[in-house]
Amino acid sequence: MDETARLLLWLALAGTAVTFAGSAAIWFMDEDRRIRRAFRNVLKVPADALLSANGRGVGFSFSRSLAVVAWDQGAWCLVYRIEELVGAELLVDGEVRARAYRGEGRRPLERTTPGTGQVALRMIFDDARYPDFELTLWAPGDEAKRNAPSPAEAIQEANRWIARVEAILRRASPPRPAAAASPLVAPAPAPVFAAEAAAQPEAEAPPWDEPPAPRARPAAPRAEPRTRDLFDEDDPDPVP
Repeated sequence: MDETARLLLWLALAGTAVTFAGSAAIWFMDEDRRIRRAFRNVLKVPADALLSANGRGVGFSFSRSLAVVAWDQGAWCLVYRIEELVGAELLVDGEVRARAYRGEGRRPLERTTPGTGQVALRMIFDDARYPDFELTLWAPGDEAKRNAPSPAEAIQEANRWIARVEAILRRASPPRPAAAASPLVAPAPAPVFAAEAAAQPEAEAPPWDEPPAPRARPAAPRAEPRTRDLFDEDDPDPVP
């Protein structure tokens, strides 16, 4: 009896461990979580805004000014600068119901009635190789999926992203301030090198730049030679 109870206990523990491991694998391999992890690895930060459906996703990092799109549940990602985002369109059965483009006014959503086909959000980028990315939010057959949105909910979610793209485009290119007029500056004289200065003859200075010549002092009057008067009485007699 003790062996049977021990065996049943081990079977229960093994079943619990298998159930826990399976639940953890399902949680880890969830499509939305896989795309979030892929975006975190690419952007180096968690995405600030993210939308995923049917194995594809689009996200934005406003702190790094980057946009990223993913295919195959995050197996392949492509990164754009936010400045390369041109616009977005909401497509219902291939018809553009709403859109927002850079430099244009937003075209709001007027009809919310779903069609018979798919609901998609198309992101348009300024890139010659991969100019657009289409994310299907609802397609025929999704009603059988677990936690799948209805066509009307998919249209409303796409419309919210059109408004988000419009806000991003409006903030991505702020108006440039007018440049202030620069004051007039006299051109600097051309530099004269030593070799050129030695080769050129020395220019004569203008007469007004020459220092005045020193004035010559007038000559002192010469003293007249003194002559002796031969008939002066004071003179001594001549020696015989």
